[in-house]
Amino acid sequence: MEEFKLVGVKLKGKTKNENGQSGIDCGKLWQNFEDSKISQRIPNKTSDALYAVYYDYESDENGLFSYFIGQKVKKDTTTPEDLDEIIIPEQNYHQELAKGQMTGCISDAWERIWSSDLPRKFGYDFEIYDERSQDWENAEIDIFISVN
Repeated sequence: MEEFKLVGVKLKGKTKNENGQSGIDCGKLWQNFEDSKISQRIPNKTSDALYAVYYDYESDENGLFSYFIGQKVKKDTTTPEDLDEIIIPEQNYHQELAKGQMTGCISDAWERIWSSDLPRKFGYDFEIYDERSQDWENAEIDIFISVN
């Protein structure tokens, strides 16, 4: 997949999967994204899809990592001062589909990923929330895992 730019908000500091901490931290960031109407402030969007990005891993799924929520924008977009940006580099991906009731289907998909033998790169992994994720009873979310 080629490089692309996202504008949105990032988690202050890092989080980890241990004891459900990432679920709490990432959930709060989603709440802030919605409550602050971040999507309405993102210029030059190329679609309405939302991206949740896991990156800057200290080790693997058991270590600390950074988290970002945003939308894809044109590469030359100037990021508003009160928002963050992230460049997703060109890299190889394995695509996984989370399907079912939210948010459990996403947790189930990550459990499959963690227990798989994928040659994970622990680069930039992301979920895409598009029109298929609107029905929380029967959602579909694409998860892209960076691989070697």
